[in-house]
Amino acid sequence: MRTISFSIIIIVLSILSCSKERNVSNNFYYDKAFDFKDAGNEDSAYAYFYKAKYLFSQKNDSIGVGKSLINLAIISTQKGDNLGGQETSLEATKYFNDNNKQDYAYIKSNYNNLGISSYNLKQYQEALKFYDLAIKFSDETPEKNIYLNNKANVLKQLKKYNEAITIYENIYTQIQKGSSKELARVMANLARVKWLQNPSYNPEPELLKAMEIRVKANDREGLIVNYLYLCDYYEKQNPNEALEYAKKMLDIAKKVNNPDDQTEALQKMINLDPVNRLVYFNDYQHLNDSLQTARNKAKNQFALIRFGAEKLKTENVQKENQILKQNIGIAALGICLIAGFIIYKRKQSKLQLEVKNTELKYSKKVHDKVANKVYHVMSEVENITVIDKNELLDKLESIYHISRDISYEDKDLALEKDFSKQLSKMLKSYSSEIIKVPIIGNEEELWNGVSEIAKIEVFYILQEFMTNMKKHSKADRVMIDFERENNLVTILYSDNGVGIHKHIPKNGLKNTESRINSINGTINFETQTEKGLKINLSFPVKK
Repeated sequence: MRTISFSIIIIVLSILSCSKERNVSNNFYYDKAFDFKDAGNEDSAYAYFYKAKYLFSQKNDSIGVGKSLINLAIISTQKGDNLGGQETSLEATKYFNDNNKQDYAYIKSNYNNLGISSYNLKQYQEALKFYDLAIKFSDETPEKNIYLNNKANVLKQLKKYNEAITIYENIYTQIQKGSSKELARVMANLARVKWLQNPSYNPEPELLKAMEIRVKANDREGLIVNYLYLCDYYEKQNPNEALEYAKKMLDIAKKVNNPDDQTEALQKMINLDPVNRLVYFNDYQHLNDSLQTARNKAKNQFALIRFGAEKLKTENVQKENQILKQNIGIAALGICLIAGFIIYKRKQSKLQLEVKNTELKYSKKVHDKVANKVYHVMSEVENITVIDKNELLDKLESIYHISRDISYEDKDLALEKDFSKQLSKMLKSYSSEIIKVPIIGNEEELWNGVSEIAKIEVFYILQEFMTNMKKHSKADRVMIDFERENNLVTILYSDNGVGIHKHIPKNGLKNTESRINSINGTINFETQTEKGLKINLSFPVKK
């Protein structure tokens, strides 16, 4: 069985069909691979197609990957690595769409290569299946006829001669005015299969006519087939004639450098020439050993190329992973630094807020416990004609102790007992011969259930009102009215002074609002320039 010569044309056709877009591949390795292929350097072509495949995969070009795989498969099959060619072609099928006509040129070439490699491996049923698929995806008649011719050759090997004859005759009818090489090929194949079907059939006229056409066309590959068929026909009836055709076959096979056809010709000569059998056998053995060595070398070379490419791919992936890890590390460090900075800023802001709150707290304490008490003493001194020196010193000493202990978180112990009396005493201390301060409703029962904190805050709020009144309002009448209803205490402050726009300084107003908010209370200011100031203060009783 011949494995290579009849399929050389098919391989060339496959390569041509896959190279139609080589100039627009945008892949240096893919174009360079064809340069090596055209120069007959299949090993380098294989290496560059493999590099092209990797580059196409990096660009997510699935068609490019598929085309590279087909060419790798064709080279493997051509170099005798039929299993490798099969495996690579099967991998290529994943990259094409059977429903996209633009992919048909690649699909049919790929199935044709699968048919060739299966035929060479004597997997004839598989070869038939793949040739049928190549025919299915072929629209052009010349290509389809070549695939049909290959299918008929498989049927011939399966001894399904009638089916093979039908195909050959259909092709022969279609190409009467076609290429002389195609006509000679089908004519020779048809004559041979008729002879195989019926040994009494004489194929000599058709074979000689086909040979004549091929000599004129300088179709040396076709002549090898012709000489083989004539040798087989004359082998029993005219061995000397058969030997001459075997020698011609060997001569042409040497000229085209086809070692498979050379070994087949030598096998024929060994059987046909007993005298020189040993010489031919030695030549055959030497050539066959060289052929197997070359094929094994090619297989190993292709394996090394694949291994090197996969190793490089693995190294690139490892480098990419290393870079990715470094980038992740840098990003994580950046995030940590940013997070640390944010936490630091938040802590700084919190500390600054705490400082401000502390400053505000101390400001309130100084304002309420020191400044207002100093002003209170000054007011008493102003309104009392006879001053008790010891009492005055006691009050000043009390203010001194308060100012010294201002940073301590202590309660106003002086306000814990008889609160209503102490509150009235503080309010009355701002009265004079000019300023009248009537107080309504400040009974001890009103303060039942009111928290100590609320009492202290109310005390200092009213003290603030009275101090500001004395300093700024120019009022001569102040009234403070206390009421309690449904656990809500309401205090109405009113005077006949100049009003709020001159009455309460900003710092005092801020302290007042802060204090009333701390006990969930509300405060409303009503002012008219000519009618003085009204302040409505209310807060809930918490039991």
